[in-house]
Formats: sequence, C-alpha cells, structure tokens
Amino acid sequence: MTTPAAPDPAAVPDRYTVVLRPGPFDHGGGDRRGVVRTALVEATGGFGASGYPRYEGEGVQADIDPRTRAVEAVTVDGAELPYGWVAQLADK
Repeated sequence: MTTPAAPDPAAVPDRYTVVLRPGPFDHGGGDRRGVVRTALVEATGGFGASGYPRYEGEGVQADIDPRTRAVEAVTVDGAELPYGWVAQLADK
C-alpha cells in the first residue's frame, strides 16, 4: 500500500458532515437504510494513519480523501464502527 500524496492545503475543505448508516449505501436511490448519526467534523491540520487529512468533531474522527470524498478511516466515540456500518459524507 502506498501513502497518498499530501493534497494541496487550499484544496482541503475546512469541514464535512459525516453520515453513519447501518449497512451498504444503495447508489441506485433505493432503500438508504436510515441515518443512525451525523457529525460535523472540522479539519485538524494533520493527517491520519491513512495519509489523508484528519477531521474531528462530535465524537467522530475521520480521515477523508478530499479528491474522492471517501471516508478512508473513521472512529466513533473512540471505537471502530460496528460490523456492517458505513461512513460517508453528506451530499454537498
């Protein structure tokens, strides 16, 4: 696994809303399996173990790829997500 190149700081958003769901997201627009929790996370200025910018807020720590908007790593209240849960970013 290669570490991603550090993104241009100007291209890294200040904040995102992370959405936690209890299962896979259906890109077809069907059943979205309800939102369990949301959290507004703000850039810490650092990078997580994944190599992506680190965001924190409301009990959530997340490494987010600003290019693809993928949540690359996440903990909630200091713990990993329960099995089967997914973390994604809210629509813009």
